[in-house]
Amino acid sequence: MSEAARHPSPYDPAARPQPGPLRDWLAAMKAVTETPVPATPVREAARLAEPAPETRAPEANKSWTPRVVTPAPASAEDADVSDLMAENIMLKAKLKVETDRYDALQGVIARELRSLRAHVEEEMRDLETVRGERDHLVALQAEFEQEIRDLRVRITADAANFSEMRSERDLWAARAEALAQPIFQHRSAV
Repeated sequence: MSEAARHPSPYDPAARPQPGPLRDWLAAMKAVTETPVPATPVREAARLAEPAPETRAPEANKSWTPRVVTPAPASAEDADVSDLMAENIMLKAKLKVETDRYDALQGVIARELRSLRAHVEEEMRDLETVRGERDHLVALQAEFEQEIRDLRVRITADAANFSEMRSERDLWAARAEALAQPIFQHRSAV
């Protein structure tokens, strides 16, 4: 490393030309740090900061010296404004946190609603299955009851047929007995 890089030359503001407003600001800041100026009211400081138009022309020929304007002491109104701004920032931060919590809560509620909806849909499918089985059983029961009614009618008809056949059998048995009686009687000698 060269010797010039190790030991930089002291800053010389005159050696480096600065643009106008920046040079003025730097000179004002240097003057404020070097010489304290007693505080003046805000309006007086504003009046002192702006030179009169007739004094500007002669100053252009001389070297320029900045006017140092000290900030006015903070008034109660400024403190109220700063308190309101701080409260506003805090409220915005709280609102952002609450919004994030609200969004997270909405996400949880949406997931729970989706799972609940899936559970309800599954229960409805099971209910439809049970209803289908019930309807099938009701249909089978109706068929069974119809078959029972048909069987009762058939049994009644068969019982009537059997009763008629029994009476006819009894009639034929009586005729056969009547016809067979002369055959099995002893013949007397005539």
